[in-house]
Amino acid sequence: LMLDTVDLQWAIILQIFLLIWYSPVEHLTVRNLTFRGPLSEQTEYQFLPLLSSVEQLISLDGSMKTLTLEHVRNKLYYFNQEILYRQISEMNIANLTIYDAYMPHMLCPNRTSSFQYLNFSHNALTDELFQNCGTLTELTLLILQRNKFESLSKVSFMTSHMKLLKYLDMSNNLLSHDATDVQCQWAESLTELDLSSNQLTDTAFECLPVNIKKLDLQNNQITSVPKRMAELKSLKELNLASNRLADLPGCSGFTSLEFLNIEMNLVLTPSADFFQSCLRVRELQAGHNPFKCSCELQDFIRLERQSRGKLFGWPAAYVCEYPEDLRGTQLKDFHLSELACNTVLLLVTALLLTLVLVAVMAFLCIYLDVPWYVRMTWQWTQTKRRAWHNHPEEQGTVLQFHAFISYSERDSLWVKNELIPNLEKGEGCVQLCQHERNFIPGKSIVENIINCIEKSYKSIFVLSPNFVQSEWCHYELYFAHHKLFSENSNSLILILLDPIPPYIIPARYHKLKALMAKRTYLEWPKERSKRALFWANLRAAISIDLPKSVDANEEE
Repeated sequence: LMLDTVDLQWAIILQIFLLIWYSPVEHLTVRNLTFRGPLSEQTEYQFLPLLSSVEQLISLDGSMKTLTLEHVRNKLYYFNQEILYRQISEMNIANLTIYDAYMPHMLCPNRTSSFQYLNFSHNALTDELFQNCGTLTELTLLILQRNKFESLSKVSFMTSHMKLLKYLDMSNNLLSHDATDVQCQWAESLTELDLSSNQLTDTAFECLPVNIKKLDLQNNQITSVPKRMAELKSLKELNLASNRLADLPGCSGFTSLEFLNIEMNLVLTPSADFFQSCLRVRELQAGHNPFKCSCELQDFIRLERQSRGKLFGWPAAYVCEYPEDLRGTQLKDFHLSELACNTVLLLVTALLLTLVLVAVMAFLCIYLDVPWYVRMTWQWTQTKRRAWHNHPEEQGTVLQFHAFISYSERDSLWVKNELIPNLEKGEGCVQLCQHERNFIPGKSIVENIINCIEKSYKSIFVLSPNFVQSEWCHYELYFAHHKLFSENSNSLILILLDPIPPYIIPARYHKLKALMAKRTYLEWPKERSKRALFWANLRAAISIDLPKSVDANEEE
């Protein structure tokens, strides 16, 4: 029988209830029930005989098994609630539900109760409910969600005398547990416990029923599962969704765990060894976490392939949150190379590449004689710096010679007997710079070479196999070539005195090879008839009017 929207005086409601109690009705549901009645204490005595008869009746066996009262409102200005609570607690029925009645308390039955199912949801019950109550020995299912319970330890003591209790729902309360609280004492028969939507932290694991099989801790403030908690050997289902966990919990305290829900936590990179430590787990719900797609996550993704469907909600619920450029990418589409994630392999590869690079650089340095060129550049820079420091007023270079002659000592006879006499004789005398005549005593050889090259209009190089073998000739060629590029001038004249086979030119003479390949050189003719033209061409190449001040000084 269902009655909806009952708004009557208290006495009439009791009479209706007596009428139904005598009937064959087994299940009575009354929704939206409103009490009205006496306005003073004196008028209440008029209903005492009726209340007494109701109390005697409901304690006897009858047809009714289930009573459900939903959305109850009390409009009585004066109402002795203890009388009503006593009548309810002594009812000889199996199932009782009082939902949304603003009920602040309920009395413990005076004798062994027949209640097997109690649902007092959405009321104002507190921790004092059923404390030290030993008469609810037949109760198997108790629902107390949406009340005002605060102490988890007191809830445990409430159940300690309920010898047959299997299911307890304490969700949507204000439960918490302090480590300093007294030790909890739960009913040994309790196997299912719902503690979701409370204020529990990590300490809650110190106050749990040892024989629990299904535990719901969803929507609390748990950050980790303590490793030194009491072992829950019978636990098979654990719901830790909507907490603050940063990683998957191990199964050291849950050896029989089969189902784990850890959705909507703060897991960035879940541990890849979860299924190795939790061998009995058949289903893991770990989606809707802010996954950080990095190398550490690669192991977890491989774990999914090996788990054979144990990850519930894969792949839609598993999405990258970090980094920003990968947000929204499903984990199944996230891939990184083995080299990027294997630190040892990356270090070995980088080391090998570095060694190869160093070896190549060393080979090139040796093959191209780079140290020699560095040393020559350093000497040239130091010479220029000293010259500037000692005679800054002379830095505007004045040409004093038409040409500087660079040759090997083994070719000196040709230079002295052929080159110098033919260029310095006749009209328009050519001023040649020769190291034997014009090097200044006291200065270093390198400094004399640089000064002579810079004060000469041209630099004549007498090339021969002997030239190639001369270290100082190489110096002179280097500095002259440096002037060629630094001043963007065409100041080099190459005279091939004797043919030079390419194989005898050292590798470090690559500049000589380049000059001979790209620049036109004068070849010394063996026939005397052609030598006049040779001297004419050479004289024309170095022809220039030197500054008069220099000529005057020479005449003096």
